[in-house]
Parts: sequence; C-alpha cells; structure tokens
Amino acid sequence: MTQACHRKCVPPFYKESELSKGECVCLDRCVAKYLEVHERMGKKLTELSLQDEELLKRMQQGTGSA
Repeated sequence: MTQACHRKCVPPFYKESELSKGECVCLDRCVAKYLEVHERMGKKLTELSLQDEELLKRMQQGTGSA
C-alpha cells in the first residue's frame, strides 16, 4: 500500500520538502480505498469461512448418522 500510493501520488522528483495539498489528498484517498478493499475482503473471507464450517458440520452429521 505504501509503495503503491507513494508511486501514484508523489512525483519521483521532489520539488519541495513538504507534500503539497494535492499530494496529501491523493495519499489520503489512496489509503482510504486500500483500507476499504481490505475490510471488504476480510468480511468476505470470514463469510466464506463460516459457510465452509457449516458445510463441514453438515457433512459430518450426515456421515455420523449413516
């Protein structure tokens, strides 16, 4: 994330020692997008994990009663 946002928002040759307002806004948005995707992926992986656990329980119950 750090490298990707830096590459996207900060030019390779620095003109000043401080970030410009535009660079700061770009970095803020880039990080926000990264974190949003990270959160979505976490929720989806948790959902899939719960589905897998439920399926495994059903399979174990099915083979245990047979």
